[in-house]
Amino acid sequence: MLIDSHCHLDFPELAGDETGVLARAQAAGIGGMLTISTRLDQFDRVRAIAERHDNVWCSVGVHPHEAKEEGQRTPDRLIEAAKHPKVVGIGETGLDFFYEHSPRAEQAESFRAHIAAARETGLPIIVHTRDADPETCDILEAEYAQGAFSGVIHCFTSGPDLARRALALGFYISISGIVTFKTAEDLRATVRDLPLDRLLVETDSPYLAPIPKRGRPNEPSFVTHTAAKVAELKGVGIAELQAATTASFFRLFSKAERSKCA
Repeated sequence: MLIDSHCHLDFPELAGDETGVLARAQAAGIGGMLTISTRLDQFDRVRAIAERHDNVWCSVGVHPHEAKEEGQRTPDRLIEAAKHPKVVGIGETGLDFFYEHSPRAEQAESFRAHIAAARETGLPIIVHTRDADPETCDILEAEYAQGAFSGVIHCFTSGPDLARRALALGFYISISGIVTFKTAEDLRATVRDLPLDRLLVETDSPYLAPIPKRGRPNEPSFVTHTAAKVAELKGVGIAELQAATTASFFRLFSKAERSKCA
């Protein structure tokens, strides 16, 4: 069994075929999915998808792209939404200095509010970082010094320094289909050295379809290709990789019930 630890089932490319997407995931051996919130004004539909399916959970949060319009200054709304039984994580949040759709200061302020919500609720934080790894780690480390919290670096594409600093905080690292791309040799080199018991796999669907599915909208069933590549890099069988990443998912997202998996 595999878990797709990060997907966007509410996005149009997947929402239009919700039944088919989940059926194909089940046929591929995907036991569960975590569908991710990016805006609070769209959270209700994210939560509704999770409510319709026993083996789908959701998060609540505001993507750094949306911080200008929806950035949170306090954790209050996140904490309230996290009371729902299907909400198992806070985010995705973090810093994105590649596109900079929102001012950096507003991204950082919202990031810190999400961390406060994670600390208060005990739920893990789901971190997006792009072209902002030092700043992301600085905030995580400074906030962790004020009180512990757990989390995951999602769609990891960085080098060993971010991995080292995140792992030192007890964080997990989630690998997407990018690891299969021909241009991703540096990422593959880093993944080879990551501890197996801190790894998750994800699609970030509908984006980043892995080889051999490039050019198509990504979906949870495709996480099998990412898992196969990670198993190869780690020098383990696919069954061992499946067991390790699934165990890590439920260890991190402890509010999710493993008994609900398909």
